[in-house]
Amino acid sequence: MPGGGVAVAGTPPALDTPVAFIVFNRPEPTRRVFEAIRAARPATLLVIADGARAGRDGEAERVAAVRALVADVDWPCRVLTNFAAVNMGCGARVSSGLDWVFAQVDCAIVLEDDCLPSPSFFRFCETMLGMYRDDRRIYAVSGSNFSGATTGAGHYYSDYALMWGWATWADRWADYRFAAPDAAAVITTKWWRNPVKYLYWQRIFGKLNRGQIDTWDYQWLLTLWRNGAVAVRPPVNLVQNIGFGADATHTSVADTPLAAMRAVTTDADFTAADGPVQADRACDRHDDREWALLNWRSVALMYFPWLSRSKWQRR
Repeated sequence: MPGGGVAVAGTPPALDTPVAFIVFNRPEPTRRVFEAIRAARPATLLVIADGARAGRDGEAERVAAVRALVADVDWPCRVLTNFAAVNMGCGARVSSGLDWVFAQVDCAIVLEDDCLPSPSFFRFCETMLGMYRDDRRIYAVSGSNFSGATTGAGHYYSDYALMWGWATWADRWADYRFAAPDAAAVITTKWWRNPVKYLYWQRIFGKLNRGQIDTWDYQWLLTLWRNGAVAVRPPVNLVQNIGFGADATHTSVADTPLAAMRAVTTDADFTAADGPVQADRACDRHDDREWALLNWRSVALMYFPWLSRSKWQRR
């Protein structure tokens, strides 16, 4: 995975915090997110890219087009690249790429090619990274707010470190483990009082450990739970996922309220916290419904898929 770097001269950058950009084979969403990054003008840009898959018509050309697009940096910026020569898959490519990012910088804002941020997202992340740099109770900054409800505070705390635009510090990422053999024990400690969440997450991580899910982000949630930490989340939604559709890896079903959520631009003061450093149960319950689709019925279908053919499922 060759890496490289180049600096561009000109007007000083507007964003001191490094930005990590994860790309692959979708030029159009990549272009839109890259325009948002260009508007933010980070002083450091780190680009992670996977290689084309063998036997996929036109994919090598799309991968090359994406890499050319993100090379068009026209503001003062130190650009570092970590491009895979062959396809590694979602889980291995993103996790190894982020290992590389946090070996270069002590904190970063992370965007994937389908996560379109508002300008306020960058300010939120930079503010939170500064506020909580030395507070090990906080492991992540997330740009998503799915609840639509605010309390007037500048941020709240959550058990869910959602990855549609997020940020963290190198010392927190150092605790990340791609392999999750301890998942059952961590989930038991975290969720044993909540049978629905306990059964749901045991099933998810069971499939992950059996190789039935190729991802990296569930393991980041587990990192927070393993370390008794939480994420900070904004009072409004600051990132729009523009990747829903048939060509997506994990968001192929576009018929969901999350696909319609827009990124808000706000001049809010993000510094005031909503209560003590503990997860906001009401907001997290909304995430359970809208993001995880987590309820007794969905859990029953995970364990007994034949129920999908029954009258019970059609009720």
